[in-house]
Amino acid sequence: MHLSKLFLLLLAFIPYEVYASQPHKTLVAPITKDTNTSLYSIRININEKYVIDLSAPFLWYTCPPQHPLVICRSPQCLQAQSSPPLSCTLNSKQDQPLVPCSCLVTPVNPITKLCASAQLTYKSFTIFSINGNNPTGSITFNNTYVSCAPESLLKSLPKGVIGLAGISRAPLALVSQFTSPLLGVAKKFAICLPDTDASPGLVFFGDGPYNLMPPTNFDVASILTYTPLLKIPNSTDYYIDIQAISVNGKAIPVPRKLLAVDKLGHGGVKLSTVVPYTMLRSDIYRTFLSSFIESTQGLPRVNAVKPFSLCFNSTAIGFSSVGLHVPQIDLELANGKNWTIFGANSMKLVGKDVACLAFVNGGKIAEQAIVIGSFQMENNFLLFDLANSTLGFSSSLFFIRTTCGNFNFTSIP
Repeated sequence: MHLSKLFLLLLAFIPYEVYASQPHKTLVAPITKDTNTSLYSIRININEKYVIDLSAPFLWYTCPPQHPLVICRSPQCLQAQSSPPLSCTLNSKQDQPLVPCSCLVTPVNPITKLCASAQLTYKSFTIFSINGNNPTGSITFNNTYVSCAPESLLKSLPKGVIGLAGISRAPLALVSQFTSPLLGVAKKFAICLPDTDASPGLVFFGDGPYNLMPPTNFDVASILTYTPLLKIPNSTDYYIDIQAISVNGKAIPVPRKLLAVDKLGHGGVKLSTVVPYTMLRSDIYRTFLSSFIESTQGLPRVNAVKPFSLCFNSTAIGFSSVGLHVPQIDLELANGKNWTIFGANSMKLVGKDVACLAFVNGGKIAEQAIVIGSFQMENNFLLFDLANSTLGFSSSLFFIRTTCGNFNFTSIP
């Protein structure tokens, strides 16, 4: 074997190095919304953009032709292969390197469901560190393990992105690689999705504080409600235990068992940043829709606009600090807490004077009972504590007169 290739293979066994001039407890990166695709991208290395995906097991991108390789059967290779995609269409297979054993993994485009057989590699990432209020510097992670991918996998993703960043429970997801015990960054992350492309939202890695403004800087963690994250066998997704759904304070008639995960791991309620609107399996959706129609009998309806089933004349609906004045929707959690969804996150403006209920029919044989989509997460602060397996959630930040776009990204030396 050529010495240069042997050197690259040996490098794959070296743990990533962290360079920091001061202790770093919390890291931050901006998140931008693409209004054409309703997808969100994290920006790292100043100008590299990756679609964020709560389900993907690792980051993948369009590698340069010459890139370092990871040998097969190495710990990192086995970790990358530990979460194979359940189903996808193999779109492309990269040329095999002239080495006896390189690690092959399967990056997936979650929108097109296309995948590829590609090489595991590693690269450096630089991300802001913060003092709570502002970025105060940056930190570089060397040898962060990622997958290559052909350009064809970028189809249907926002213009300008070079790949996809997984922030799931998987061992090579960004949250695991950016929260090093050696660095002292807690194994948790928070996302705050913007509702516009005018100003970025953000993702935090670490223990906070997570300060937003205005009117004054305050730690959003102080207003969060917490519920357990469920661990589903053979899944790296984030699930929560919803016991019931209420519309306008009245529980819809859906038996608890229809929302639960069955013995095969099907059903349940998971969160997704690549599903734009919350999807409910058909049996649940029909009941939910009927309850919402019953609670809005006095509002003038208009023709439905796809993919929605129920739309109204928005000029006939009052407006409040948390969006259009429609019945609130409560996701009633197993520990007695409620995730309340107000008009800003339940009604989508789709044209002049038209607003639609932003929940969609997921079909009769949907894999999950409910998938909470990104529209319902916009301007909500969500804190994923992987060490304690809990989810902290704020409901609408409009209540406290702020948004996900109100972090001060101005750097302070």
